[in-house]
Amino acid sequence: MGTKRWNIKTIPDPDAVGELQKALNNLPHALARTLILRDIDSFETARSFFRDGLDRLHDPAEYTGMHLAVERVLNAIEKGEQITVYGDYDVDGTTSTALLTHYLKSVGARVQFFIPDRFKHGYGLSPSGLNAVKELGTDLIIALDCGVTAVSEAELARDLGMELIICDHHTPQDELPDAVAVLDAKREDCDYPFKDLCGCGVTFKLVRAVHQALGHDPDELLHYLDLVAVATAADMVPLKGENRILLREGLKQLRRRPRMGLRILADQAGARLSEATTRSIVFSLGPRINAAGRLGDAARAVNLLLADDQIEATARARQLERLNEERRALDRETQKQAFAQADRFLAGKERHAVVLHHPDWHLGVIGIVASRLVERHYRPAVMLATSGKVIKGSARSVAGINIYNALTACEDLLEEYGGHDYAAGLTMRPENLPDFIDRFDKAVLESVSEDTLEPVIHVDAEMRLSELDERFWAVLKQFEPFGQENPSPVFVARDLDIMGPVAGVGKKRDHLKFSVRERGATHPVRNVIGFGLGKYISEVAEAQAAQQPIDLAFSIEENTWNGRTSLQLNVLDIRTTTPQ
Repeated sequence: MGTKRWNIKTIPDPDAVGELQKALNNLPHALARTLILRDIDSFETARSFFRDGLDRLHDPAEYTGMHLAVERVLNAIEKGEQITVYGDYDVDGTTSTALLTHYLKSVGARVQFFIPDRFKHGYGLSPSGLNAVKELGTDLIIALDCGVTAVSEAELARDLGMELIICDHHTPQDELPDAVAVLDAKREDCDYPFKDLCGCGVTFKLVRAVHQALGHDPDELLHYLDLVAVATAADMVPLKGENRILLREGLKQLRRRPRMGLRILADQAGARLSEATTRSIVFSLGPRINAAGRLGDAARAVNLLLADDQIEATARARQLERLNEERRALDRETQKQAFAQADRFLAGKERHAVVLHHPDWHLGVIGIVASRLVERHYRPAVMLATSGKVIKGSARSVAGINIYNALTACEDLLEEYGGHDYAAGLTMRPENLPDFIDRFDKAVLESVSEDTLEPVIHVDAEMRLSELDERFWAVLKQFEPFGQENPSPVFVARDLDIMGPVAGVGKKRDHLKFSVRERGATHPVRNVIGFGLGKYISEVAEAQAAQQPIDLAFSIEENTWNGRTSLQLNVLDIRTTTPQ
């Protein structure tokens, strides 16, 4: 049945598992092994992983340039200068903008915000965007989630009579913009200990530093953590260190006291914020906030996040819901075209990446479709569309291939580019497209090992279903929140009998549902759900009829149905085995 390779992750020192089990009161072997794989190998590191709170956050003053940024912001507040918060149109950028705008208003600043239009201004700081904010009477620009590579734009801002502070988390180039301060932990001369905050996380650091400089208690800012949590989850930054703390504490804020705009947006999406998780942010809140910038004016999302009137918030949330429906329809049509084009593209010469261009594709959905291409073909994908006189696009990658580095190898063919290990944006002239396709493929090839482009499931540990008791689940639940570099642990259980009816569920029966128990055992029987595995319905049913056992690769989750909550196995892949 399954077509993926199961990679049981290796541990350098197998004895470390037993030692950790003893240190943690005979923790089950599968859980101890899973912790070791996350570099948690002692009682102290486990306590940090499970218990670290806000008191473990680093001092914002450790950012290079933070004291300069704080001094300039305080000066602007004191003199009544016009501050413009210049954000980005994605979830990270809009939450950052809402956070800083709200905070500065609360401390008496003259502040407004500006989100560039994806189609009119392009990404980040741009000449047209800077001219627009100049017309708003701006004295000081604070750029959020963008700007670290905007060298010429910083010069233009200065020529226009505006000063600039940059808060970013993207990878800088050799030359930094000439600004009042450039807050980016990835700059070489920055000693801030944690390098992987999202843009909203960096914004929160600036706000904490300003608040402290004003003589206020930083704990007064905890109500902003719902925004930081949404950005951290949606931007898919590594969930370790400060990101893990901020997301965990932010989820508590979302569950207990979310701001009005997020609460009503969740209601529109049919999501329960009282049970908010990384997954619900990524699949419910994130797409709706993104829809504003993808298909229209991202300021709509910021205004929703700033709304404190229920009638206004409801109207704005409904507007984002309608935009998201439009986005989904456009997404489906673009995906259909891209899948067909990708099949033709890969049918020719051997390719290690998928690079597709259609002049009429909508810039607002090509990033989503690029991610789907990665899932389908398990290789980096670049989706490109024509925008005026240039081609713009979004790139997505797989584990082991740094998409930003691959684009850097082609930088002489690009007008601009920027991003992370797994996601990036780019702009080029149309005449450079043929050379880019070949050069980018070569850059990817240089990062490819023998099995990089082979679909693989990375398994934390093998276990028996009988191990899954109340204590096992209580500990496993504390591994949350899950996300990049802290995924939901994957286990393998072998020699299982298929129980109960084998059924397809969902509108198109594209999901698989049945139950299993260990061969020879009478309990426990565990329910299984396989999202997107409906194609295996007949094969699983045949295995059941032949009394043929199966092996499962799965994660463990809670399922609530008709008011009852139980554990289920979220199966990722299935193999048939020979009966013992």
